[in-house]
Amino acid sequence: MTTNFQNIRGVVAQLPVIGPIAKSLYRALTPRAASPQFSSSSQYWEDRYKLGGNSGAGSYGRLAEFKATVINKFVADNDIKTVIEFGSGDGAQLERARYPSYTGVDVSERAVQLCQDRFRVDPSKQFIMASSPEADAIRAELAMSLDVIYHLVEDSVFDHYMTRLVSAAEKYLCIYSSNTARQSSDKHVRHRVFTDWIAQKAPTWKLISKVDNPFPEDPANPNETSWADFYFFQKS
Repeated sequence: MTTNFQNIRGVVAQLPVIGPIAKSLYRALTPRAASPQFSSSSQYWEDRYKLGGNSGAGSYGRLAEFKATVINKFVADNDIKTVIEFGSGDGAQLERARYPSYTGVDVSERAVQLCQDRFRVDPSKQFIMASSPEADAIRAELAMSLDVIYHLVEDSVFDHYMTRLVSAAEKYLCIYSSNTARQSSDKHVRHRVFTDWIAQKAPTWKLISKVDNPFPEDPANPNETSWADFYFFQKS
């Protein structure tokens, strides 16, 4: 007999007392993508997508809805016509976006392929590899980094990424990230005070708005909470 995991999930969610235990059992039984081994930032994400993984919990559910609401409002309020994102991932977050013209850049060839397939009938969106010359040349009114900076564990990779991000932005920067020196035990996570980098290496960019996350980090609920907040900068 074939087990219907979707039905199991629906039933256990309604159980008043043993629901949390049952949901833990469901998660243990549900097939998951294999976890990639970590040797470098770019390799980790390429392997993750090839193994069937996705961009992470922040691109789904209420976190994704929060991010889309904030960014779509900023784009509309500032009459932004062109957007570039460094770290476009699998495109799940982009499904909620309302941008006139969008370019997604990613280090993962698999992620770029996924996005090209996902939005193949949408001429307002294009996707390119981070290793391509075009990724250095392209410019947009708004350059974005969403849930990326704290995954750049190597100093040289972080510095190159930030340099490319600010160089691509003509008017505004949107960064959604942690901004702390506190560290994580996860090998693919390294928190940074990225605002210090901007102050030291891109001083013409001024913070104009910070939007706190309504779902701050809760270790008991990692898939629906986040250590990231929004930081918006404008070129002076």
